Amino acid sequence: METPRLHSKPKEITYFKLNNELNRPVDGKIPLNKDREAVHAYFLEHVNPNTVFFHSLKEKLHYLINNDYIEREFIELYSMDFVKEVFKKAYAKKFRFRSFMGAHKFYTQYALKMNDGERYLERYEDRVSFNALYFANGDEQLALDLVDEMINQRYQPATPSFLNAGRKRRGELVSCFLIQATDDMNSIGRIVNSALQLSRIGGGVGVSLSNLRAAGDPIKGYQGAASGVVPVMKILEDCFSYSNQLGQRQGAGAVYLSVFHPDVVSFLATKKENADEKIRVKTLSLGLVVPDKFYELARNDDFMYLFSPYDVERVYGRPFSYVDITAEYEALVNNPEIQKSKIRARELETEISKLQQESGYPYVINIDTVNKANPIDGKVVMSNLCSEILQVQKPSVINDDQTFEELGTDISCNLGSSNIVNLMASPDFGKSVRTMTRALTFVTDSSSIDAVPSIKHGNDLAHTIGLGAMGLHTYLAMNQMSYGSKESLDFTNIYFLLLNYWTLVESNNIAKQRGESFAGFEKSDYASGSYFDKYINETWAPETDKVKDIFKDIFVPTAEDWATLRDEIKASGLYNQNRLAVAPNGSISYVNETSASLHPITQRIEERQEKKTGKTYYPAPYLSDETIPYYTSAYDMDMRRVIDVYATAQQHIDQGMSLTLFMRSTMSTDIYEWKSSEKQTTRDLTILRHYAHRQGIKSLYYIRTYTDDAEEVGSNTCESCSI
Repeated sequence: METPRLHSKPKEITYFKLNNELNRPVDGKIPLNKDREAVHAYFLEHVNPNTVFFHSLKEKLHYLINNDYIEREFIELYSMDFVKEVFKKAYAKKFRFRSFMGAHKFYTQYALKMNDGERYLERYEDRVSFNALYFANGDEQLALDLVDEMINQRYQPATPSFLNAGRKRRGELVSCFLIQATDDMNSIGRIVNSALQLSRIGGGVGVSLSNLRAAGDPIKGYQGAASGVVPVMKILEDCFSYSNQLGQRQGAGAVYLSVFHPDVVSFLATKKENADEKIRVKTLSLGLVVPDKFYELARNDDFMYLFSPYDVERVYGRPFSYVDITAEYEALVNNPEIQKSKIRARELETEISKLQQESGYPYVINIDTVNKANPIDGKVVMSNLCSEILQVQKPSVINDDQTFEELGTDISCNLGSSNIVNLMASPDFGKSVRTMTRALTFVTDSSSIDAVPSIKHGNDLAHTIGLGAMGLHTYLAMNQMSYGSKESLDFTNIYFLLLNYWTLVESNNIAKQRGESFAGFEKSDYASGSYFDKYINETWAPETDKVKDIFKDIFVPTAEDWATLRDEIKASGLYNQNRLAVAPNGSISYVNETSASLHPITQRIEERQEKKTGKTYYPAPYLSDETIPYYTSAYDMDMRRVIDVYATAQQHIDQGMSLTLFMRSTMSTDIYEWKSSEKQTTRDLTILRHYAHRQGIKSLYYIRTYTDDAEEVGSNTCESCSI
């Protein structure tokens, strides 16, 4: 077969120059037309000349399969005529990128390239078509539905799924993993091995260390004492650094610790800029697991006791994470068999705020809030690299030869996102969400992480997925609703209610078709029907005139509809143990031409420092004279409004959301009534964390601080767990 041909190359490159003109106002206005000119020039000057030309789809597929770019197996599930039909449907959309950044991100990070890394083998339509065919797994109608959802950008698979679907040489489709250690050397050894294996195949890894005995705790049969969690953190950081997919990415890991663990102060100290190199962790993310009791003690300015996990497990017969600290606190304090130390709760709270100012860490998991809302039998004990995955786990028991005496359940994250702007324009909202649920279910069904048996076991039993959303601020601005206003909360409420309803409907449909529910369904609140009480006993409908008008042609379930669904699920089950989670959006939100996740934009014209090409500018999606007043920067917004928006969505989401707080190091005293000076203080962050807890927020992700010299502290650079 002859070598595919390239288009001839142009002489002059203008697209970066045109994009940079966005930063030069003309007559006091942003020259948005320059970005449209830039994306046009990018295709003429770069994409088209560097895209391999094929005479036909058949020739293209033959070349890609025979040269080990695309897997043969999933293509051969369909006839050639049908494959052509899918590609034709994608190209019939006549898709065009609206921004230079969107096009540049796709072709730089997602498009399939030749082995030299210089020439493109697919366009956006091709990547979408391969995704649709791959996720449909031979189901022709599902393939057609999926290509429709993705080319219209109503559905966006997570980065690992979108990037790798159909490729011959690829990583996993899974976004990230969660594993936990128990208090013995066999478990620590298994965790280290698991961290190496999971980091090798792709995705970020969250590790719970709460069960490990504290520094100074006794070790049975030895004269010495335990070294605590910090040395294990250092080992894990080295694991992630070493196992980095042959240098293609920086290994990413997060460690979680209970705020009542005796090592909590030294745990936080590892992230301080002036920490001794022996203990400092540079690339590891830190998360705190915080029960309600901590907030109570801090409010009252009481002492708080820190409890030996070794003693707690010895007395209670289960690992430290699985003991309800809030419920058992007084009993733990008064039990002479349990070694304990005490510190002032407010002093620890101040240390947390200081570190968040300095580094953006730690994440905060409000674990009692999580477990009160958890409809699944079992206990949630930790989260992931981005704090939105909240699922039950069971600890493993490891033998001396590293085999499993009891195989527990750990977690893999199968993520995707709805694009709010485009899903609201869907001709059939329910069908769109049901199609997304099917695509995500394929990812969990096809995942088999044999290298880490507890991950595979958990996935095989639970079939969990995490459908989320992006583009909330864009949609609000386009519809002239201020972020955090009553109308915006009204819209957010109904949108996520619908995501919840339709994922439940489709998970029930899958259970009916397969005659199978997730393991432990019969012990869940879905099986008892109690999960549906709030939807049946309360009124859920648009309240404001604007939102009533927005949803006037979209089905919103009534109490009777919820009761019918409850009865269907009680009778025939649910296939997916978990269904919803709002992950952060990295580069893929640019490709989708929408604002990231549910949080506000940070700049109307965002300035990105790209590694090889210098500064690139990105206007807020659909920026215009009409939307500018509604595009307030997150850094100029009362974060309580952001918390309110997330709390409104949270009541419908069975897992969590990556909620970032945006602060300025110097801020207007008009925003927060308690402030007497413009300087950001630890008190500001403490007040906001308590407010988030009261509003029912399950987790807080990064704290991002915009400094006076225009730097961002705590800015997330990790893509591994992003949608």
